[in-house]
Amino acid sequence: MSAPFMTFDSDDPMSMYRAAMMGRGSGASQRFDEYYRCYPVAMMPGPERESIDHGGKVFLPASALERLTRLHITYPMLFELFNGAKERSTHAGVLEFTAEEGKIYLPFWLMQTLLLEAGDLIQVKSTDLPPGTFIKLQPQSPSFLDITDPKAVLENAFRNFSCLTVGDIFSFDYNDTVYEIAVLEVKPDIKANAICTMETDLSVDFAEPVGYQEMLKAQAAAKPAASHAKPQGGKIHTQGTMAQAINYASMAPSSDVPAHGSRAISSNFQGEGNRLGGRRGGPSVPINAGSDEIKLPSAVPRANAANTPKPLRLPHGKLFFGYEFKPPPKHGEHDEQQPQKTHFQGRSQNLRGKVVEAASDDAAKASGSTESKNKGRTLRDS
Repeated sequence: MSAPFMTFDSDDPMSMYRAAMMGRGSGASQRFDEYYRCYPVAMMPGPERESIDHGGKVFLPASALERLTRLHITYPMLFELFNGAKERSTHAGVLEFTAEEGKIYLPFWLMQTLLLEAGDLIQVKSTDLPPGTFIKLQPQSPSFLDITDPKAVLENAFRNFSCLTVGDIFSFDYNDTVYEIAVLEVKPDIKANAICTMETDLSVDFAEPVGYQEMLKAQAAAKPAASHAKPQGGKIHTQGTMAQAINYASMAPSSDVPAHGSRAISSNFQGEGNRLGGRRGGPSVPINAGSDEIKLPSAVPRANAANTPKPLRLPHGKLFFGYEFKPPPKHGEHDEQQPQKTHFQGRSQNLRGKVVEAASDDAAKASGSTESKNKGRTLRDS
């Protein structure tokens, strides 16, 4: 016996809901089929669930779990979500049965896929999907290419999904960046155009990211301008050896080239001046009477040994190993070059004004006098 034809007012969403409830018992199929008011996860009471927005699972009321148990719907529980007003459908899993009665909470990307607004009616039906063997994805931004290991990142992201449908544009979070991925193709190819992504070995293929060609054109246009630009360190010669290219002769420690001319680094603050006490500390500085002007002697260039190190202007990715190397002295050479010095030698005076000989002579006399005193004491004691 066929079910009677049901009519409802399209302007009254509750009329469609009541008609669906009346005709639900007429069929013989044991399938979960309910209507709920949909809301984004961000509007769910309780703590924030920002990570749930980057997954493919929904929140259903506790009554849905009771009905699923009576219908012997087993794990994994997969559902078809259908927006009859926009003729859009997709698939999702369930995370918890903690929603209020008559409500369902969805990740925001699912609401965008179904063209839903908060409070709209959505039909939820239980379904079975085969385990997927292949999926083709298309990143929605070239920034996805910055991920060094996309396979490992997607394996971790798929843990928050139970199923995926062709046409979905899901999102996931990685390194504080949200990436969007579109599903282009799935296998096995069934009428539902969806697969189960749980407990399966899934092969993943990638299509060219959206905006990739525009990025290549922008990079190609920027290369000619960058090739004529001078490096930040100054002019770099590209001919000859590397030592000639960086003008190493002017920056070597033993070079005298930088010490000449007004631009010599070591020519600053090399003059001499007068002390406040009037004692001469160098060449006199003439001071004109009645004038505050002081004429300082001009700086005299000195050797390049005191010059500070010069900067190396090298292009990116190049190194220079041509600095002069002075090997450290071997063991024993340093002692042979420098004569041995005897410390603590000289004369001094005691409190009586008598001159005391060298410390070595005093030590010898002191030892002799001590021996004689000890010897005398031995004779007297005996």
